[in-house]
Amino acid sequence: WKLLVKTAMDIVLSAVALVVLAVPLLVIGLLIRLGDGGPALFTQQRVGREGRLFTMYKFRTMVSNAEELRAELERQAASSDEPDRGPLFKLKDDPRITKVGRVLRRTSMDELPQLWNILRGDMSIVGPRPPLPREVAAYDTDAMRRLLVKPGLTGLWQVSGRSNLTWEESIRHDLYYVENWSVMGDLIIMFRTVRAVATSHGAY
Repeated sequence: WKLLVKTAMDIVLSAVALVVLAVPLLVIGLLIRLGDGGPALFTQQRVGREGRLFTMYKFRTMVSNAEELRAELERQAASSDEPDRGPLFKLKDDPRITKVGRVLRRTSMDELPQLWNILRGDMSIVGPRPPLPREVAAYDTDAMRRLLVKPGLTGLWQVSGRSNLTWEESIRHDLYYVENWSVMGDLIIMFRTVRAVATSHGAY
C-alpha cells in the first residue's frame, strides 16, 4: 500500500504542479533562450530504478559548450580544495554557469522540468539523487542499492547539504532513505525541501 500511495502522490502532485507552473516554466525557458540563444532545456541520460536508463530534463544553466570545457575544469578541480565527490563532478564556482543559470541553481528552479520525468514514471518526488551512468560504473556493492528505488526530485541529500556533501555522505544519505523510506518520511522531506530551497543551502 505504501508504494501505491507514493505512486499516486507522484502522479497527482507532478500533474498539478505542471499545470500551476506552466506560465513560469515558459517564462524561464524564454529567459534562457534570450540569454545566449541556446536551447532552454538540458537533457541527459541518467540511471533509474533497477539500472534502467532514462532521459532527464533540466533547465539549461550552463553555456552551450559546457561539456567541451569539462576536461580542463576537472584537472583544475583535482588540484584544488574542492570536497571529495568521487565520480560526481561539481564546482562551487563553475565558470560555465550563465547569469540566468546561477539564479536558477540558487533557487533550484532548474530542476522543475523533472516534474515531467515524475509524471512519466522515470522519477519520484522523493528519492536518491538520479546518478549518471559513469557514476554507477564506479559503484561498489553497497552503493548499487541506491537503484532499488526511483531517483527523486528531492531527497535526504537535498535537505542535508546538497552540493556541500562529499561522495560518501551523499551515498550514506541515499542508502538510509532506500532502507527506511515511508510515506510520512517523504512528506517530512518535502516540507524540509521548502526550507532548504528558501535558504539556498548547498545550492550551486
